[in-house]
Parts: sequence; C-alpha cells; structure tokens
Amino acid sequence: QGAMFRCSARCCEDSSASMQEVQRCIERCHAPLAQAQAIVTAELEHFQDRLSRCSLQCQDQAKDTLDSGGSESRVRGQLDACLASCGDQHLRLVPQMARKMRDGLAAIQ
Repeated sequence: QGAMFRCSARCCEDSSASMQEVQRCIERCHAPLAQAQAIVTAELEHFQDRLSRCSLQCQDQAKDTLDSGGSESRVRGQLDACLASCGDQHLRLVPQMARKMRDGLAAIQ
C-alpha cells in the first residue's frame, strides 16, 4: 500500500495536469490492488461454490434415504459423515487455491 500511496502522491505533483488527468493517474495506481482483490474474490467464490454444491448433494442423499424409510438417526449419521467428507475434500484443495492466488498476484506485479 505504501507504493500505491507514493504513486498517487506523484499524480498530484504535476501542476499542469487537469483534474481528469490526475484522477486517471490515481486510478492507474489503484488498478493493481483492484486486480488483486478480484483474483482473491474469484478464487474464494469458486471454493465456496464447490463446497456448497457438495453440501447440497449430501442433503439430497439424506432426503432420499429418509424418503425410502431410513430412520432419522441413520439419516443424521449419514448426513454428518457426508458433510465431514465434503470438509475433508475441500481442505485438501486449500493449498491448490492458495497457489493459484499466489500465481495470479505475482502476474500483476
């Protein structure tokens, strides 16, 4: 953020620049931060979406078991195991997600 502040400060040093030029200059300084935020947000949304789909699948399976006469305790146990499996699967994806974020952020600089 220090570099972004210095960049923005330099935009204001040119006394011959119009307000629009200064504004565009400052926007260029902030662009890398906006790109970085977009990369992180996209990766987190993708991860959350995958986890949500897995959870919904667990709920569907539990409903199917209940509909076919499974006891409530059996269904609850099945749902808990399925959700735990979703969590485990997605925890294993975290390093890969972090690597993709790092690679994306490195490409900006």
